[in-house]
Amino acid sequence: MAFKKHIPNIITLCNLAAGLVALVYAFDTHYQMAFVWVCIGIFFDFWDGFFARILKAQSPIGLQLDSLADMVTSGVVPGLIMFQMLVGIEDMREEYNLAADNFYLGLLPYVGFIITLASCYRLAKFNVDARQTDSFIGLPTPANALFILSLPMILAHSDTDSWLFAFLSNPYVLIGISLLSAFMLNAEIPLFSLKVKYFNWETNKIQIVFLVISVLLLFFLQYLAIPVIILFYVALSAITNKLSAKTAA
Repeated sequence: MAFKKHIPNIITLCNLAAGLVALVYAFDTHYQMAFVWVCIGIFFDFWDGFFARILKAQSPIGLQLDSLADMVTSGVVPGLIMFQMLVGIEDMREEYNLAADNFYLGLLPYVGFIITLASCYRLAKFNVDARQTDSFIGLPTPANALFILSLPMILAHSDTDSWLFAFLSNPYVLIGISLLSAFMLNAEIPLFSLKVKYFNWETNKIQIVFLVISVLLLFFLQYLAIPVIILFYVALSAITNKLSAKTAA
């Protein structure tokens, strides 16, 4: 019985461990493996709270551990990925004989770490914000991490002469995405929670519909589906909020 209360924390630490492995791959610019390990970390993050409720093992230390693990997996890793993408753009342009850009000033790639800073602030705010017990205010860090990590995967699977390749290989676009990411993480935008509390249709119907559509998008669009899913998540949350407001009125 004493061990039972540690199970959710062990799951959370598995999230952290996956994030650390993702960091190793990110340092070596092995983006696909970094993406895989972040997904594994987010999987553990999805279930730690659920098991804490089921086992009645919720605790203040569990809340702090969850944020600390997310800070690595969904905060440090995406910031490093954006940094590496900005650093690698000049080499990529030379490889494909694309026009050089005079953007590279040495310090510019560090703009990518604004994602990490914004994630840190978002996680700290989440722990003290009573409004975010059953929903989110601002884009959750795991969703943002998946969005950022999808970018090098989309780039790698795009034709070098396509508009998408040109778009994502533009350093100014990546900097704009970094700034947008920082804004969305901390924006006062109510979003529904993706975490399952209880297994029943009435409580989780929005989440179930979202997950089904997301799986279909992933099947047809693969990596390109991830930013589409994030946009769909924000749009569906806005629609749900409006419907709830009309019902309450």
